[in-house]
This record gives sequence, structure tokens and C-alpha cells, in this order.
Amino acid sequence: MEYTLKNRLLTVRVSDHGAELQSILGADGVEYLWQGDPAYWARHATNLFPHVGRLTNGTYTWNGNTYELGPHGFARNLDYSLVEQTENTLVLELTDSDETRKGYPFAFSYRLIYRLENDTLFVTFRVENRGGEVLPFGLGAHPGFRVPMADGLQFTDYKVVFGAPCEPRSLDLSPAAYLAGTDSPYPLTGNAIPLRHDLFDNDAIILKDMARSVSLVSDKDPHGVVVSYPDMPYLGLWHTPKTEAPFLCIEPWATLPAVQDVVEDFATKEPFFRLAPGGVYENTWTIQVLGQ
Repeated sequence: MEYTLKNRLLTVRVSDHGAELQSILGADGVEYLWQGDPAYWARHATNLFPHVGRLTNGTYTWNGNTYELGPHGFARNLDYSLVEQTENTLVLELTDSDETRKGYPFAFSYRLIYRLENDTLFVTFRVENRGGEVLPFGLGAHPGFRVPMADGLQFTDYKVVFGAPCEPRSLDLSPAAYLAGTDSPYPLTGNAIPLRHDLFDNDAIILKDMARSVSLVSDKDPHGVVVSYPDMPYLGLWHTPKTEAPFLCIEPWATLPAVQDVVEDFATKEPFFRLAPGGVYENTWTIQVLGQ
């Protein structure tokens, strides 16, 4: 099932499956969100919970037991329940079930709160611990955007511009796309990353120490997006490796994947969240569209 939020500038569609954005359509007919193509990436904008990225051997430990979780967790693959819908607001919720407890033995509520205001979509992750023990979790966002957004332009006509001067560092990846445990300076060109397909031949670029907003723009087209993530310390940039995929994922992350060959204990994994019983955690990021 799909839900629609709409104002004079934007029409936003969200599926109950994965609480995943399906479309961000401008009033002038321009689609900003990647529409999915199995040849490259069939999804649109996945929500990552209860962890981000890959776990070594697809496993982690907790209280001496080993559990299995797939890449980016299960929240992107399950159906959500409707909590609230108005013209400009949508609240979808996922709660623990027999299925989730097989790999994640915790009682929780995970909500996606979408709110449309003028040219900006606000997205809030809300996690509630409904159990009697600490709730360990990680989370992040994985939205894809069309590149190019205008006919006649190329991927290389676009760039990612940081919202403030910064000197980001790149978290090095192993050949298997786990964290290598080291980082290195990531050079910018005039506070920007000019896009090339081969940037992603070794999988994602994962940055830290960067500005907390980026713009995806072209000097040849007024359409673009600004992604802001004030409480997310990491940023992933990705498209399907070794392809000329016509999209870019701009991924604000609050936590990180596993280190190569380390089966992590969720009691000590860092960076990670551990929420006390009854506790609530919220984190809001935004997508502002340009050109409307």
C-alpha cells in the first residue's frame, strides 16, 4: 500500500513496505527520487535498522549468544503499520515480532515520521525500547536520487557540494567492503566532489568530519536536492560499483558497519546506541528540493 503527502510544490509517495519513499515529484513534473531499476538497484530509499551496513559473517553477539542479521538490518524488508496520516504528515511503525526476534531478541517500536513543509521533506527516525533490558541499535538512511535530473545532461555534469568548508576523512574499506579500521583525508575540489562513475568502483565512499549538509547540483540545471543531517556524524555516497548507474545515494548514517573479520558484540560495538528500558531516541534529517 502507498500513502501520499502533497503541497503546492511537491507530491511525495511512501510505501508501507519498508516505510520506503517511492517518489518526490515536483509541481513541474520533475522526479527527484531514483525510481529503481533491477539492472542497477531496484530500491528507492531504504531505512536502515537495527544496524547499518554489513556484519562480519552476517552475525553479532549479545549476552554470549550469536545472532544473524542481514546487510542493513531487517527494517527495509518488512511491512509497517499506519499510525497517523494527514495531508502533510505520515507516521508508519514497525514493532518486534516472532520474525524479528529470531535475529534481534528485543522489544521495540521503530517509527518513520514523514512531514512535508514547503520545499522540504522532514524524515524522523523514532526508536522506543519496549522491553526490560537495554536496546542496542544502529540506524541510517539510504535515499537514491536521479542523476541526471534533466534530459540531455550527464552524470558528470553534477557534483556534491558540502554546506560548509570542511576537511572530510574517508573511512577505508576492505576489498569485501567492510571497514578496514583506518581512515584517510578525502580531497575536495572547491568544497565539492565532482561526480564520476568510477568513484564507486570500490563500493561506497564513507565520510566523517564533514559538513552536516550536502547539495546535489549541476551548473546546467536548476533542479537538485539538499540533504541535511544535523545529528548524523557519517555520510555514505554510493551507486552500484563498476557501472554507469544513473543515480546517487546520499546516505546519512548515525552508526557504522562492522570492521573486517570482527564479529562484534552489540554490548560494546561503537559507534552504536544502547537505549534504556522505556527510553525514546529520535533523529531527524531532511531533503530540500531545488528548482521548484
